[in-house]
Amino acid sequence: MTIHFIGAGPGAPDLLTLRGRDLIASCPLCLYAGSLVPEQVLEHCPEGARIINTAPLSLEEIIDEMRRAHAAGLDVSRLHSGDLSVWSAMGEQLRRLRELDIPYVITPGVPSFAAAAATLGQELTLPGVAQSVVLTRTPGRASAMPDGETLANFAKTGATLAIHLSIHNLAQVVEDLVPFYGADCPVAIIWRASWPDERVVRGRLSTVASLIDDTMQRTALILVGPVLESEDFQESCLYSIGYDRRFRPQSADSPFAGTTPGASPEDMGGEA
Repeated sequence: MTIHFIGAGPGAPDLLTLRGRDLIASCPLCLYAGSLVPEQVLEHCPEGARIINTAPLSLEEIIDEMRRAHAAGLDVSRLHSGDLSVWSAMGEQLRRLRELDIPYVITPGVPSFAAAAATLGQELTLPGVAQSVVLTRTPGRASAMPDGETLANFAKTGATLAIHLSIHNLAQVVEDLVPFYGADCPVAIIWRASWPDERVVRGRLSTVASLIDDTMQRTALILVGPVLESEDFQESCLYSIGYDRRFRPQSADSPFAGTTPGASPEDMGGEA
C-alpha cells in the first residue's frame, strides 16, 4: 500500500505526466484538492473508485482517510495542483505519514510558472539578461515569510521574479520592486495559466495595477523582469559553430574527441 502524491499540473487536464495519469488509474481511492485540481483529471480514476474532495477537510481528516486506506491495504492517489515541491501543503502531510510509518512516493507535476511562461511564449532565462528565476510570494494569512525572504532582497539580484499567491498585494509588490527594476520594467500577470478561461495582462511596474480588475484573484502569477521584453540578448554558446562540447568536438585535440558516438579522433581527421 502506498500514498501517491501527484502533481496534477497548472489546470489544463492534459498537462499531466504519464506516470501521474497511470497512478491515478491504479488507485481505488483518490484524494484531490478540489479548489484547484480540474475535475477532468478525475476521469482517469478507475471505475468504482472512491473520490474525495479535500478542500473542506482539515489536515487531521485527510490523514484519517490515509490511515484507513493503509489499514485496508488500498493505494491512494493524492492530487495537488501544479507541482508538489512548492506551496502544496504536502510537507505537513508527509511528516504525519512518516510518524505513522505509512509509505508514500511523490510524482512531480507541471508548475504554474512553467505554464505561464509557455503562454507568454517566453524563456525566463536569457544570456546576459537573467540566468535565475526566483519563485516567491508575499506574506499571506496561511503563511508568513521568513525575515530574509523579501521582494527587495530578491530584486537586488536582478533575476526574473515569479511571484505567486500575491495578486491581492499587487500595490505592495510594485512599491517594493520599482526602486530596483525601475518603473518601466515589464510585468506580465497570467491568471489561471493553461485553463480555458486563462487571461494575460502585460504592462510595466508603473501601470500594471491599473490594468487588472477584481475578477483576477487567487490563481494569478506575477512575472517581473527585463527578460520579458528583451530581444537584444546574447546567444547561448551551446549551439555556436565554434563551441567545443562533448556532443560536437571541434578538433582531434578536443578533450571531447572520441568520447561520444560519431566523434572519434578518426572522424575529426586525427590519429587514434
